[in-house]
Amino acid sequence: MTPPPARRRRTAANGTTPAHNLPRRGTVRRAQAISTYGVGSLIAVDHESFVVSGLDEADRSWRRDESPVVHERRLARLLDVDYFRLPPASDDTSKDGLRVRRFPLMHSCPECNDLQPHRDFSPPAGRSVCGTCEVDLVPSRFVVACEAGHLDEFPYWQWVHRSSDRDSTRIGTCGGKLRMRTNGRTSSLRSIVISCTCGQAPEVSMEGSFRRNALKDLRLTCRGARPWLGTSATDPAGCGLSLRTLQRGSSSVWQPVLKSALSIPPWSSGRADPLAEHWAALRQFDEREHIRIYLQGAFQGNCPVPLDEVMTLLDAEREEDPEHDRAPSFDHRYRALRNKEYERLRSGNDESEQSRGEQFVCETPLGDPSVLQPLGITGPMLVKKLREVRALKAFTRLVDAESTTDPKEMPLSRNPLRWLPAMEVQGEGVFLRLDESRLDAWEKAPAVAARVERMRTAHQRVLEQRADDPSRAVSSPATPRMVLLHTLAHILINEWSLEAGYPSASLRERLYAADDMAGVLVYTATSDSAGSLGGLVAQGEPEPLDRAVRSAIRRAEWCSSDPLCMEAEAAGSIGTNLAACHACVMLPETSCEHNNILLDRALLVGTPDEPSVGFFQQILAG
Repeated sequence: MTPPPARRRRTAANGTTPAHNLPRRGTVRRAQAISTYGVGSLIAVDHESFVVSGLDEADRSWRRDESPVVHERRLARLLDVDYFRLPPASDDTSKDGLRVRRFPLMHSCPECNDLQPHRDFSPPAGRSVCGTCEVDLVPSRFVVACEAGHLDEFPYWQWVHRSSDRDSTRIGTCGGKLRMRTNGRTSSLRSIVISCTCGQAPEVSMEGSFRRNALKDLRLTCRGARPWLGTSATDPAGCGLSLRTLQRGSSSVWQPVLKSALSIPPWSSGRADPLAEHWAALRQFDEREHIRIYLQGAFQGNCPVPLDEVMTLLDAEREEDPEHDRAPSFDHRYRALRNKEYERLRSGNDESEQSRGEQFVCETPLGDPSVLQPLGITGPMLVKKLREVRALKAFTRLVDAESTTDPKEMPLSRNPLRWLPAMEVQGEGVFLRLDESRLDAWEKAPAVAARVERMRTAHQRVLEQRADDPSRAVSSPATPRMVLLHTLAHILINEWSLEAGYPSASLRERLYAADDMAGVLVYTATSDSAGSLGGLVAQGEPEPLDRAVRSAIRRAEWCSSDPLCMEAEAAGSIGTNLAACHACVMLPETSCEHNNILLDRALLVGTPDEPSVGFFQQILAG
């Protein structure tokens, strides 16, 4: 990431710096502001490090002309907001952009070895250099975080002055200055040495600082720091959880909680967007006349949406709510959202019957779908136009948000807001289903169930290890049909990246795997013009689809890592894959819904010892 030239800071008449004249530090793409550098994440720009500010602070800088409003009612209702907003652009045309704060504040000078807060080096305005040595300062490589999502500086003073007879809470009372040096013998933590000029404590290395109980042994607990909301911001409810040492660039420092939805009728026409802030009030009324009176007052008699359409939208919204539970969980409502998408993808939405502004067009192929019957594939649909909205709901640190029923999600602002950051993708895709009768017979086979059970057990063990309370860990979603659909989507993406000319990173999967669903949608996942060139839709016609599936299955039969790949008892960093590696079925992380876990190409093609476990094994036998 190459930052543009720094701008000179200008001050207003009252001595403050105008928001739109803050110095520019670098550039990120809008999509990265949701998935990689969202609120609360750390971002490195050259030799400097910053944390992305929260929405309370950024609300004054997210100019409406730079961060347009995005509507997607189904997702907004799920996340209890009124609308979404695109992150502001950070290119040269931007007048403001995303706000960041310097973090960590502790820096070291490679020349004089001083280790102290950034301001104590007396750097010149707008630069991060040692005021004495005039060399670039190095931000602390280490930070600490807790499972509740708080983030703080590494306690260097306590780490050095850690004798058993010393109170570790008396920060800096020795009167000395901290020093950091590297002896250069190895690249391990043992070579990073911290000392204090007070002479009351011996110099110590950073070795052992990453132990789970390293800071707990020093009687240090989390104080609830939230630097993305301000240098003095702490959790008013307190914290007290154990702290963990992390590398500043570790993926555990920030993990986004993303939720997405497809725009489907009746919401995909955009007609309901003017009512975004009125749905909560409208849902309180059951009578048509009461709704008419409310709309007349809210829009002063000039409602942009006809009353009949409003009633249709309200009926569709109530239909999507789970009926058997008065207070359904978030996960249950999210599954209901997917169920409606699955139904709409099956039924289609013909372009000839829709207005020009329709954002969801799903049609039946012109070719004969019977050619797909030998494959066990049915119901292919050409999704000629689709729109997906991906929203940043919250973020976590140290823990996976999907590993527990009570995830430690950190909100994006101090106070609840009626909007969230989001990105929208407009493109195309291909939807297909597996034959239910053949799928039911296949997944009941003992050999298939036993193979998937190995993955499910390994994944469940990981979920329980990551959860604070193992008894509250969520159940692994691994089932025979889920793993089969997941792996099929991966090999199709790899195949279409060769046939249709799309890079695999620009395609994305969306799985519909449940007792009453067995489908997969492969669609373009980029927000630029490459998402609507028509090349992917052309692959969904029965004859090209038949060729693509057969070719992908034959490619999946062999891997350059065989026989190790096929015969592996467990694969992946956490052992949740079987016959799957980067040489055969794994994809870029942006293309996969499940972070490249729960994959097994043996369920597609079988194994040398048990060919019957392959759903498509008869293609290879023929």
